[in-house]
This record gives sequence, structure tokens and C-alpha cells, in this order.
Amino acid sequence: MGNCCSDVSGGKSAVGGTTSYHASSAANASNDAFDAFLKSRGYNGLFSQIELSLSAANLRDRDVLSKSDPMAVLYLKGRDGTLQELGRTEVVLNSLSPKWIRKYIVTYQFEMVQNLVFHVYDVDTQFQNIDVKALKLEEQQFLGEASCTLSEIVTKSSRTLTLDLSREEVSGPGHVQKSGQLMVYAEESFASKTTAELILRCSDLESKDLFSKSDPFLVISKITESGISVPICKTEVLKNDHNPRWTQILLSIQQVGSKDSPLTIECFNFNSNGKHDLLGKIQKSLAGLEKLHSVATGENLFIPASGGQNHQNKVLKSQLYVDKYSENIKHTFLDYLTGGYELNFMVAIDFTASNGNPRLPDSLHYIDPSGRPNAYQKAILEVGGVLQFYDSDKKFPAWGFGARPIDGPVSHCFNLNGSSNYCEVEGIHGIMMAYTSALFNVSLAGPTLFGHVVTSAAQIASESVARNERKYFTLLIITDGVITDLQETKDAFVMASDVPLSILIVGVGGADFKEMEILDADKGERLESTTGRVASRDIVQFVPFRDLQSGEISVAQSLLAELPSQFLTYMRARGISPNT
Repeated sequence: MGNCCSDVSGGKSAVGGTTSYHASSAANASNDAFDAFLKSRGYNGLFSQIELSLSAANLRDRDVLSKSDPMAVLYLKGRDGTLQELGRTEVVLNSLSPKWIRKYIVTYQFEMVQNLVFHVYDVDTQFQNIDVKALKLEEQQFLGEASCTLSEIVTKSSRTLTLDLSREEVSGPGHVQKSGQLMVYAEESFASKTTAELILRCSDLESKDLFSKSDPFLVISKITESGISVPICKTEVLKNDHNPRWTQILLSIQQVGSKDSPLTIECFNFNSNGKHDLLGKIQKSLAGLEKLHSVATGENLFIPASGGQNHQNKVLKSQLYVDKYSENIKHTFLDYLTGGYELNFMVAIDFTASNGNPRLPDSLHYIDPSGRPNAYQKAILEVGGVLQFYDSDKKFPAWGFGARPIDGPVSHCFNLNGSSNYCEVEGIHGIMMAYTSALFNVSLAGPTLFGHVVTSAAQIASESVARNERKYFTLLIITDGVITDLQETKDAFVMASDVPLSILIVGVGGADFKEMEILDADKGERLESTTGRVASRDIVQFVPFRDLQSGEISVAQSLLAELPSQFLTYMRARGISPNT
């Protein structure tokens, strides 16, 4: 997957999407204030290009005098059930066990469930000289259908998945007959792993501040075919420095496009209000940056002309230098998945009284008889629906907090299944059943405390490390209110940053969630414990559910986009390779 990151642990920050990793320190805590700035300019999570190869075996023979002439068609199934065609293979003549040569290129996005559907057809002889793109599928004989998720393929150690092809019989709906097997092999693009390592510096920057020097940082953007500039990476902020030298950043070739793809490198003066001053820019490809390094010269920054194309850019005396340029192969998020690493899902649900009486329709915990899920259920279904494919046993720890179990005191971490011995439930359905049952077996109370459930999750992750298990844990906390143990929660989060754990927080209802945003290092200061210890990495992502009601982006997409980068931060900081 795309990589853009600083490789200096405990120090610097950069942005690179779903496989970048971030590292920060108290000195540069404000660096994460750039997220809103980048997203406002078009930044979205990056991705991996996956090449799919297909073969089949034991296809049904639909021809009388010869064997079938099969062709496969790949579709992406939308959330509404519609099928979008992604491509077609060539026709293999006279074969019931074809190995198609033509490949599919599919964009893998971790934060989404990507449902793939495969149709196999026997192409009639009279159409075999026609380009497959022009074939009318309804005129071909349908041999069978198979479906899976892309994550099911890429998490296999062999990256190969065998699916049963089936088709409905003419005798009536529901009568399904097996029609052979379809084998799907996935291979990550080599460019996803090839990474350019750069150290950049500037000289003679202008001062934009009245009483101090500028606080410069760089933003690197790629230029799309339509001419739009899309940010893909940033450096850390360097305080009061007109001759800054930033820490090393990593840019994958896949992320950039190619070594010759145009890039824009902009130098800004950081302002805490988000209105950063442009100090200058240049336009270079990776190949151009490599050349600057080889000749050991700088290039002058410029300020774009404000009067349009007929005016000349203002060339500055400030220069950009490339102190280091090298290319290496880096392990990607998918490398760890195929190496046997799993993502284990956990959930903690807020049962405080501020949610309202669960038996009344205005309660956030109201279970609608029509089956329409409430906000808590939606968050569990969406986030769990993605993560379940990365957990082999699908046994999920599930807790509640802020309620009084029958004949007991208020508990800030109780097992959702009602057991006093174990916290796990079976699958997403098990979480939903335990949640509904708990609503009728506890009394909503308060206050809202996170510390206990975070500590419990971190303990499980720590024990997993002690057993040398290949697991990374994700805790989903769903809450309606303002937490009352902010410092205790910070302490727990700082401790948890040292174990393989990420924490996703969904705020439901109309409460003021400013304190939640403090916990999310993307929007404020890096977390610090009571003792002054700073979190070793960013492990928290927070979203208010109300901000996602438009449907343009799902809860899972918003919460999970950073998870691969947090995973890689942990693995790389500890020198853990996929095969360790």
C-alpha cells in the first residue's frame, strides 16, 4: 500500500494514508493539526493496487461437439446490490479448466468491505472474433457465479481463494447446481512496496511572523490527469527556522504514480488557526528530485503569479535541496496480513443514563421493532463488518460501562454477555445479541468513564504479546457523553500506545464532544500522562456519528482509514517483520 512517513520514532509526523505511519513527540505535538488542512485540499486515504489472476476447474460442458469456451467477468457489488463491471478475461477455447491470462487490477481499500462477484460464460463460436468488451453477455451461455470479499483473498497466506461456481436451474428459483470451481490469486503491485526515501531542506526562507522566524513545513502533492493537486505527504513543523532540514520521509512509487509523475512541493509557515502562509513552491518529479540530489544543487522556490497565465511567477532566493534520495523495498500492511497477522476486534458500549430510557423511542438505546438499527447498532455493524474478515476465530471481547448490573454496584467495565468469567462473544451477531440482552438486564447509571475498558483491552493485547501471537487489537468505544475521567483516560491511552492496540471512538447523540477530540491526536496535543510521559504513537481515532449522517462516507471508512498506518507504526518501531 502507499507509504509516506517519517522513519524517526518519537519525533516527527507525516501523512501517507492507510499504510503510512506517524511518529510524534511532545515537541511537535501541534503537527497533527494539518489533517483538516490536508483533507480540505482533497486528501483521502491511499490504497494498494491488487492484480487478480483467475483460473477454473471442472466447468460444465455446454457444447455438444467440443468443450466450452469460457470467459470470466468481474463485478464490484455496491451497498445497494448493484453490480459494476470491472473487466473481462479473454476467451479460452475448448477448455473446462481454463487459466486466463488477462488480469484484473483492483484497488484495495482496507476500510471498506469490497464485495466481488464473478460470472463465467461459454462464448458461442460465432462471437469469438469479437472483442470481449463488445460481447452481449445475454447472448452467451451462463456457466456459473461465485462471490467473495477482496479481504478474504488478500488475508490468505497463499493469497489464493477457491470458490464454488453455481447456477440456478431452469426448474425453479432456489434450485442451485454446482458448476465447478473458480480460483482467484491476488498479487500486490510491486510499485506499492518500492519506496523513495528523501531528506529535504530549504535555505533563506522568508519571515512571515512579526516577532520570530517562520515555522516551516512541506506539503507534497501529486498532480492528477485532470490537473487537480492532491496532497499525499507532509513533513513535521520546524520552529523558528529559516534554513530547515526535515526528517526523512518515505514516498511509495505507487502512491506517486511513477518516478516521472509531476509533484508539487509547497513550503508553508505554520499558523495554529489553520491559515498557513505559503513561503514558496517548486514542481518536480521523483526523477527530478533524484537529479537534484545527484548534482548537489538547490532549486529556487517561487510564488505563483496572482494575475493568471499572462503574469510571471515570482522567483525567490529561497531554495530547496535534496540531501538524500534512495529507493528501497518496504513491507506493506498486506505483507503482514499474508504473513499471518490478524486484527482482533473488541467493543465497549456506553450504558450511562444520559442515553435515555431504552424502552422509549427517543432513547439512543431504543431497539426499533421494525428492525431499524440505532446508532450503537449501526457502529457495531459497520466497523465490525469490516474487521471480522481479519479475525480467524471471530470471538470478540465485548464490554459495557456506566451501568448497574442486577444486584450490584455501578460497573465501568462489565462483560456484555453477562458472564463473570469471560468477555468474548461469537461473531458480530453475538455482539448484537449480547447488547440487546444487556439493555434488559442492567440499570443505566453513570458517570462516563473510559479508563477501565481501555485498561482491560490493553491487558489482553499485552498478554498476546507475551504469548508471541501475531495479533493487533482494535477497540471500538461507542458513547453518548462527555467523559468524566479525562486524565485517567489519557493515562490509560498513553500506556496502551506501547501495546498492539488502536482505539476507535464513535460519539452518538448531540453532546459536546470537545474532550473526545483532545483524545484524538489528529486534532490537538499529543496525549500526556499524569507523570509527564508522552504517548509513543497515535492510537486514537474519534468521529461524531452525527457528522456522517449524509451517507457520503460510512462510520467504518471514517474510523478505519488510519488503522493500517497505526499498525505499521507499531510494527516498524519494534523492528517486527511479517516473517518474524
